[in-house]
This record gives sequence, C-alpha cells and structure tokens, in this order.
Amino acid sequence: MKLKTIGLAAALLGASQGALAASFKISDIRVEGLQRVSAGTVFNAFPVSADQNVEEEDLSSAARQLFDTGLFDDIRLKRDGDVLIIDVVERPTISKIEIDGNSQIPDEDLRKGLKEAGLAEGQVLQRSTLEEMQRELERVYQAQGRYSARIETSVEELERNRVQVNIDVKEGAIAKIHQINIVGNDAFDDETLREQLELEDKPSWFFGWFSDDEYSREKLTGDIETLKSWYLDRGYVNFQVRSTQVSISPDKSEIFVTINVDEGKPYKIGNIGFAGDLKMKEERARDLVKLAPDALYSQRDVTASSEALRQALGADGFAFAKVNAVPEVNEESDTVDLTFAVDPGKRAYVRRINFKGNTTTADEVLRREMTQLEGAPASTDKIKQSKQKLERLGFFKQVDVDTRPVAGEPDQLDVNYNVEEQPSGSISASVGFSQGDGVIYGVGLSQKNFLGTGNEVNINAQKSDDYTNVSFGYTDPYWTLDGISRGYNMFYRKVDYDDDDDVASYATDSFGGGINFGYPINELSRLNFGGGYEFVRVKDFDDSPAEVTQFIEDEGEDFNLYKLTASWSRNNLNRGILPTAGSSQLLSLEVAVPGSDADYYKLRYKGSKFFELSQDWSLKFRTELGYANSFSGDTYPFFKNFYAGGLGSVRGYSSNTLGQATTEQNDGDDDTIGGNILIEGGVDLIFPMPFIKDKRSVQPSFFVDAGNTYLTSCYDVSSSDTSSCESGVDLGELNYSAGIGLSWITPVGPLTFSVAQPIGDDDDDDTEIFQFSLGQTF
Repeated sequence: MKLKTIGLAAALLGASQGALAASFKISDIRVEGLQRVSAGTVFNAFPVSADQNVEEEDLSSAARQLFDTGLFDDIRLKRDGDVLIIDVVERPTISKIEIDGNSQIPDEDLRKGLKEAGLAEGQVLQRSTLEEMQRELERVYQAQGRYSARIETSVEELERNRVQVNIDVKEGAIAKIHQINIVGNDAFDDETLREQLELEDKPSWFFGWFSDDEYSREKLTGDIETLKSWYLDRGYVNFQVRSTQVSISPDKSEIFVTINVDEGKPYKIGNIGFAGDLKMKEERARDLVKLAPDALYSQRDVTASSEALRQALGADGFAFAKVNAVPEVNEESDTVDLTFAVDPGKRAYVRRINFKGNTTTADEVLRREMTQLEGAPASTDKIKQSKQKLERLGFFKQVDVDTRPVAGEPDQLDVNYNVEEQPSGSISASVGFSQGDGVIYGVGLSQKNFLGTGNEVNINAQKSDDYTNVSFGYTDPYWTLDGISRGYNMFYRKVDYDDDDDVASYATDSFGGGINFGYPINELSRLNFGGGYEFVRVKDFDDSPAEVTQFIEDEGEDFNLYKLTASWSRNNLNRGILPTAGSSQLLSLEVAVPGSDADYYKLRYKGSKFFELSQDWSLKFRTELGYANSFSGDTYPFFKNFYAGGLGSVRGYSSNTLGQATTEQNDGDDDTIGGNILIEGGVDLIFPMPFIKDKRSVQPSFFVDAGNTYLTSCYDVSSSDTSSCESGVDLGELNYSAGIGLSWITPVGPLTFSVAQPIGDDDDDDTEIFQFSLGQTF
C-alpha cells in the first residue's frame, strides 16, 4: 500500500499542455474510480476546493489526509488543464469472515472482539488491523499457557471489490509444568512450600491426570502472592520473592518454573498500641485484637484485628471508620511493634432505607423486619441483622445490601436492600410407593406470603386409600406492631388403616380448631402459646391388633380433647428455604387439660445445625426427640403416638412404619402403632449441583438417617392374646439408612426426592428405595 504520485513533478501531468506548473488555480475537482465511497466523503476529507490557488506542498498534504481515512489503497492526483483529477482505488470491503479451529474462545466472543478491533462484515478491510489482531490473539492463547498456538489469516478476493477473510486457529495444548524449583528457602522445605501453590509439578504420567499442572501467568502471579501471605502469617515480615524465571522446552509443551526467595527471619509481636480516637474503652479494643505480645507475627491476624475494630466501630454508628495497623520492625529484638491507627470519622445516620426487587411483597412487610431504623445511627450489625431477617422469611431467593453516602452530607447514608423474589406459595403433592398400596397421593395449596402481605394461608385437601384431610390455617406474623403474631386453624381428618399393610389396622375420625399467639423474645427467639379443641372417634376392625381393641374397650371410642400448647423457637438460619448455615431449634409442649376425655402431655424437640465447609459445601446435623405420657398414669392414647419412617424422618422406610410391633393381627401382620418416645437424627453432606448456575434453588446431599419409636409401657391386651411387646428404649434397635437426596425450588413449590438404602433392615421392615414429594423440603 503506497501513496503514489503526490509530488507535482510526478502527479500533476498536464494532459493537454504536457508541461508542469509550479502552482495553479483549480477551476474544478473531479473524482474517478469510486465504487462504494461517495464523492462527498472524498471532498470532506480532501482539504482543497475549487477556485483555490495551490502549491505542490498543498496537494501533497491534502493527498495524505485523504489517504489517512483508510478507505483507499491507492490515490493519484492528475491535472487536466485547471481541473484537478483525484484517481482512487478503493480498499475492498469484508463480505464474510470464516473462523475455524477455535474451541477455547467461543465463536461469538471472537467475532465480538474482531468487531471492536474494526474487523467485521461490511467494513473496509484494514490489513494492518488484521495483522495486529493475529498477534494479539496469539498473546491471548499464550496467556492461557498455549504457547504453541498459531493464528493464520488469508484474504480471498471476491467480485465487486469484496473479500473473504479466513482465520484459521490452531490453539495447541496447554503447556504442562514439568518442574517447580524454589531457591533460597531454609526454614521450610520445598515440599511444604509447593503444597501452598495452586500450580503443581506433574509427578508422573498417571498421577498427572489429577494434578493442576497446566501453566498460566495468572496462576503463577496468584501463587507468588499466596507464598508471600504464607510467610507473613508465620512471622517472616521481610520475606520477598526476588525473581521468577519461566522457561519452556523447545517443543513448547513443558514449562520449568524457578522461584527465587529471600526468607529473612521470623519476628514476634512486641508492643501493641492504639492511636487516634478509639470511641471505646482501650480494654474493649484490646479484647478485639487477635494478637498477643511474644506471639509470632501474623499478617492474617493483623488484618482480622483491624477488621474487628472497624466492625465494632460500625456497630456503634461509625459506618465510615478506618483502622490501619502500622507495624514498626525492631531489628535488634526481632520484634514488630503494632499501632492501630483509628479514624472513626463522624457518626453516621441512616437517611433512608430503600427496597428494590420486591414486585409482589409490600414494602411494609420488608420494613417491619428492619432492626436498623431510619434517622437512627447507622449500625453495621443492625444492617446485617436486617438482611438476615429478610432472608429467613423464605420469600426471597437472594438479598443484597449496600450502603451509599449521601452527597453533600458526610454524616448520612442510605441503605439499599435489593431482593430477588422466589415462589413463596406452593401447590403441594406427595407420592409414595409401597408393595401393598401402590401409589399414595395428596395435594394442597399454601401461601406463605398471601397477596404480598407476609401473612401465611394454608388450605389443604388430601385424599388416599387410608386418609382424608381437609384443613385451613391462617397466621398474621405481625398482629401487633411489636411482632406479636396470631393464627387460627380448623381441620377435619379421617384416617382408615383397615386396608393398610404397613400400619396397625384402626380408624379415627376427628375435627377441631384452635388459636395461637406468638411473642418475640429477641431477634432470633420467640414464644408461642395456643389453645384448641379436638374431637376424636376411634374405630377398630376384625383384623385390628389386640392393643387397639382393648384400648377402645377400656377407654371408649369418643374423645373430647381441650388442649393448651406452648413452644419456644430459635432460628439463626441464613435462609428461610434450603439453608446452608446457622441453626434452628423448636421445643414444644401439648397438654390435654382437665375436662378432656384423655389425660396426656406431649413434649417434642426439633433442631438442626449447619457447618459451612466452604462456599458451596455444608454439613447438616439434625435431630428430633419426642416424649409423651399421661399425668395420672392412665393409658396414653395410642392415636397420639409418634411415628417414624419416610421423607423428613428415616428415608428408605415407608412412612409411619417404624416402631414396636403389635400383637399378630388376624391377617397375620404385626404392624406398629408408633410409640410415645421418638428418637431421630441424621447427617447430610450438602454439595453444589454440577452444571447449575443458580445453586440457591437446588440442594443435593448425601445423607445418613437413623430413628425409631419406642413404648415406655406396653398396651394392655385381653387374656386370650399374648403380647410380644418389649417396653423401654433400646438404641440398638435404631433403624438406619443412607442415600442421596435432592431439594429443588420449582415454580409450584419445593420438590424433594431421595434414593435411600436401608442399613441392616429386617425382612419384615417396609422399605421404599425411592421417595418423592412436591411442596415440602427436608
């Protein structure tokens, strides 16, 4: 690409006279050779016009400016009398770009980068840009460790001054690290230091499959910083990485890395002091510092101490506080004196609390969860607590909070909560499989955030061969402004186990209702009290066990129950649905008061605790314990027994089938009627679901469950029957199972299923390998 004929001696040929002129006045300008570019574009870029006297230098400069537009491969200036002729050869336009061989960089991303660089279909081909793109793309691949990558380009001419650009990508393989050498280390051996690095040597052709031996500059940079931090946390204040050398084998497939270090010597903590305005007693500040004199210096603990002081100041309203640890090295004593320089800034106040993303939930529902109030000093603890309370509601998939200073007001800030709503209602369904009954089903409708008010409404209508259940429940969590809740419930329930092969044969027909109130003790705990009435009619069958028949004969079949309930709960979970951190506890008591046809009390405890192993891995421990009996020593009503087995209990066993076997029934079965003691527990290893971006809505786990029910005393049977009941708690009779489970938040509610294998089950145990439910999580 050369600019031709720009001097008057070679460019301005007197077509009619055949003579050259040093200067002349242009009467007209004519452009020749245009195909795609308009004449107006040429005239706008050519700073010479008609009726203008020009010199040779003027035309040379004008030709260069026109060439700088990048639209032309060749420009010639000619003269026909007083007419200046601009003869151009346009650069070709790109008709098509063909890319082949790229897999590490998606085709779409590659075309986007080409377009930003000026290479796109329909644009003028700039060969210099094409060459620069080729070099830059090779650098991108080399940054990934693909040193053998090559980019080949070719231009194929087409008709009408168009071209096709072909880009052939040979990505090559990532160079493997053959050896990492660390030079200059005395305090720690090479193996110990290599364990801190993300990059690894390739130990052998077999174990290399499991090592991170692919080289990249980013990983090496990160490893150098990791090495520095590792030494700093062990007292080596003056540690330095002097240099790094990276060499590559001739075939560009193996990398050799050498890291030259200067360890220095370890230092201990000397004096610890404070500077600036602490805004707290020095004694409290020293308690927050995670360092002590004569201990090895640790940069990690220094940073943690600074952050603890800053958070404490933030909790007291100094949201813009700054804390900097200033070390002073004493070479003679090999100690580091630390001074924490504190700048609390002004006490900040919250001007506004804003909510965004709550398209269904009313602002009032979110605002009443705030422990941080508008107009009050800004407390980082209260802002964080408010975020956690929003997450525990179960209405939102994610809650983010950010604080922003108010322009022109150095002591004010706005707090913004951004929420992402998730389905808070569900159409629930459950499906179970058993050898005798086949499919057991149920449906229900629940809404934890009814019409965005935060009130909970449950309407259920369930039906199967064994039972019919119709219920209604309503709870207003903020019946009063200070958080006292009020709820109602009504139900009708009919249970018929006559044809059930898993549970002892009997039937109950019951209905009732109640009212309850809840009172918050603090941000995490609350008390609940309630009262209600329940009518129960019990019926036996020809094949009912002797325990049921004798109970009805002794106690009757109709029971009016007047109940009082009380419970204490504490919830510190990080989310309302599918939590991964925190704990929850529930202790409840149900008592039949005097005047009831049955005398009993029922105590229950349910707890769970999560331990975060990493960002996506958690360990969950859960337990459920129950004890029930009568006050006066009368027979405890068997229809109030605890049951175990199934989802939410011991997975892998049919629902309600675990417990002391009854006397043999007429059909030869000896099923259970549960027990007045319940012992259950389990461990779940929660792990991230592969290939799923939204990990908050899907939670798989490996689990081990255990549980059973027991009787403190056996039920009476007639003299003609022989009871095989053994009362008391025998932990050796706990039933175990292990398997994999999954909970998934779907648009119609939580979906839960498990595949479990009972461990050490007996031949007469009722087992279900696969269990499934929609509308309930465990």
